[in-house]
Amino acid sequence: MTQEIAESQDQRARQPDIFFERVVKLLLLGLLAYWCFVLVRPFLTILLWTLILTVTLYPAFSWTSRQLGGQRKLAAAAITLFSLILFTGPVIWLGLSMMESLSSLSGRVNAGAITIPPPPEQVRSWPLFGESLHRIWTLGSINLKSALAEALPYLEPLRTLVRNMAKSAVTGIPSFLISLIATGFLLCPAPTLLNGGRKLSRRLLPEHGQEYIRLAGDTIRNVSQGVVGISLLQALLSGAGLAAAGIPGAGLLALAVLVCGILQFPGLVLVPVIIWGWLALEPQIAMALTAYLIPVALMNNILSPIVMAHGLRTPMIVIFIGVLGGAIAYGIIGLFIGPIILAVGWELAVAWVRQEAITLAPQHRKE
Repeated sequence: MTQEIAESQDQRARQPDIFFERVVKLLLLGLLAYWCFVLVRPFLTILLWTLILTVTLYPAFSWTSRQLGGQRKLAAAAITLFSLILFTGPVIWLGLSMMESLSSLSGRVNAGAITIPPPPEQVRSWPLFGESLHRIWTLGSINLKSALAEALPYLEPLRTLVRNMAKSAVTGIPSFLISLIATGFLLCPAPTLLNGGRKLSRRLLPEHGQEYIRLAGDTIRNVSQGVVGISLLQALLSGAGLAAAGIPGAGLLALAVLVCGILQFPGLVLVPVIIWGWLALEPQIAMALTAYLIPVALMNNILSPIVMAHGLRTPMIVIFIGVLGGAIAYGIIGLFIGPIILAVGWELAVAWVRQEAITLAPQHRKE
């Protein structure tokens, strides 16, 4: 009995030391994690792209490997080369065309070549901003450059977004190409890396870790293939058709098709373009443009059910916030990364809440 009392007193005496040791360990681990993040941060975009591309392209790699008799290295090289040929030219064209369109638009504004009609008198009676809008619109109909200078404080978020988009068109394309090449080296060891991720998930979340890994993979494939991939294809085809028809600002319109396509509404851009074409172009060109753009606008309705492993459950508001936030944070590259990352986070959060609800339900019934 005396020995037990002595051991208890000794444990109480050592509690401050044990607490101090745990605090020191946590601080050291936190410091190590911070240093690791500082070292990885310059390559974070490339790492995210590599992860997304690896998950997206792995089914194609697996199929190619089977067709080549199990030669995985040859299949990885073939997928990488095909992806570089497929994406490099169109993505570079989209970025350069967008920059050229912005430069042309800026030059036309500075030269006074763009005119707008005066505003209707009813605009003045609109609540809150009607008077200011009517004044700026009237100034714009007289001198568009002066009106833009006066409206610049209100357009600062849009200006920042456009600046980031133009900047990332130059810096983001090399990052994308590096990620695509790095993906080729990860395709072969992907199953080993996946097993490592599953082991880590079991250590962190023993009950549902593997389910979350599978859910994250399915979400990446669904959004990257069925949403972003199809929207990129729509944007490239639309831009090529608009450029062939001689429509000004084809690069900016293609970018708008990309954004609206990710939000599942490419017709918001293509339908007004078709209407404008019938008003401004020759009937034969307008007819050909209409026959070309209508199937392009309907591509997501036809291809999405085919390329998606499961139906997209992520709400469109989450996709929209991902597109907008990604574009503001990372420019044109963020248009692709933003919705994918946010969709994965949303699906994992929903699955976690659902599992918690299922776990707590029996306890409530017992009570």
